[in-house]
Amino acid sequence: MQTPSSGKVYLVGAGPGDPGLITAKGIECLQLADVVIYDYLASERLLAHVDPKARKIYVGKKGGDHTLPQHEINELILREAKAGNRVVRLKGGDPYIFGRGGEEAELLIENGVAVEIVPGVTSAIAAAAYAGIPLTHRDYTSTLAFVTGHEDPTKTESSIDWQSLARGIGTIVFFMGVKNLPNITRELMRHGKPGTTPVAVIRWGTTNRQQTVCGTLDTIVDIVAAARIGAPAIIVVGEVVRLREKLQWFEKRPLLGKSVLVTRTREQAGVLVKRLSDLGADCIEVPVIEIHPPESLQALDEAIDAIGHYDWLIFTSVNGVSAFFNRLFVRGKDVRCLGHIRTAVIGPATAERLRSFGIASDIVPESFRAESIVDAFRDRSISGNRILVPRAQEARPVLIDALRQLGAVVSDVPVYQTLPSAAGQERIREALRQKRIDIVTFTSSSTVRNFVDVLPPQEMASLLDGVLLASIGPITTQTAQELGLHVSVTAETFTIEGLCSALVETVRPATDKPLPQ
Repeated sequence: MQTPSSGKVYLVGAGPGDPGLITAKGIECLQLADVVIYDYLASERLLAHVDPKARKIYVGKKGGDHTLPQHEINELILREAKAGNRVVRLKGGDPYIFGRGGEEAELLIENGVAVEIVPGVTSAIAAAAYAGIPLTHRDYTSTLAFVTGHEDPTKTESSIDWQSLARGIGTIVFFMGVKNLPNITRELMRHGKPGTTPVAVIRWGTTNRQQTVCGTLDTIVDIVAAARIGAPAIIVVGEVVRLREKLQWFEKRPLLGKSVLVTRTREQAGVLVKRLSDLGADCIEVPVIEIHPPESLQALDEAIDAIGHYDWLIFTSVNGVSAFFNRLFVRGKDVRCLGHIRTAVIGPATAERLRSFGIASDIVPESFRAESIVDAFRDRSISGNRILVPRAQEARPVLIDALRQLGAVVSDVPVYQTLPSAAGQERIREALRQKRIDIVTFTSSSTVRNFVDVLPPQEMASLLDGVLLASIGPITTQTAQELGLHVSVTAETFTIEGLCSALVETVRPATDKPLPQ
């Protein structure tokens, strides 16, 4: 027996498409990997868990269009492992269910490489559930079979026992069978399955592109052709398909099928992406701005050193809170030095971030913009009060000027600056050229300005033709209009939830149900 090399391979099932369906063990493996070798069907959003220093290698495995043939993938995995790396082979669905995981594991073990298998949620179970179809049900069937609809093309004859399937199995799920659907339906009926048996074909199951069509063995071929359903898809045959009419839920979400560009910084995009995804949107995360320290930290350091002289701290963003406290700690202080200071914030997210440092804000105005802070102070006597405002270097002067008019002594201190993000700019342009974006979201004026900088002026009109632009509030909308953009959606409540609600109200028919909670 050969001695295992110092490298190790983890064959990890990524699940069928929804990145939330990967296991906790799978995420742990991604976080520890030196090299990730991933498939076409593994969600790219899972790569966010990978260490930035790790190498990520795409190997395709799209039906009929492999970036690398299987034997070259095997050699790649083996080579990386023998180099001493922790290798994650990230595979769509489950590594062993009609995948090539078994072959990959055999080769690695034969060559003395340690292998660990991390099972994944198979598309048969997940896609059917997302389509509202329970594969077993006590009132319908207690037998279930998984069958490949795409057998090894080198076989001289089929190994599928069509007679046993047709007569002895209540629910049959075919993987990779769309191209062979005419043959599948023909064989099942030829071996005794009634032509009236319900059939569902589910494409892109569990993703925000999911599409389901239903019919019977007699009709499904024509229905699939009319709907232009192609791979990747699964086929469910059996009486349980009738339950979809009652149990479907995933495809009822109001933003299903809409591709939304999220231009927020990567650190802040999570909440927006999660909410949009919950509403059915296919989110493309490409931040157009990055958060950096200000050009000089001197003013901030001087303010922190003199923190005992201030009466108020006003935070206008989550970034401002984070940057201020990071520097406070670097200067050797902690939250105890703020015990005498009252605080005001713009927006619940900023209030929540401040609370994470153990401080509850004294003022959280109902309207989430700078002017609302000023309105909140009009009923207070702040003449002569010393107010520290740690915020973006390029922030608007409205707040500072208004507070000074009320008699306050204001220190406007930059704690961060927003700069254009070089990464992803070509990705945005290409996605717009290919008409793969339905909606663009703007969460601040800086995201608007930097987005416009990405677009070649001569192409702006054509790139944005048919694209819905959505803004988190009137100030952001005003910036967009000044730069020549037409914003169709402006949130009335200037929060992520308000933006999502406004999008739903615009996109859905008036007769639809209220926004899901």
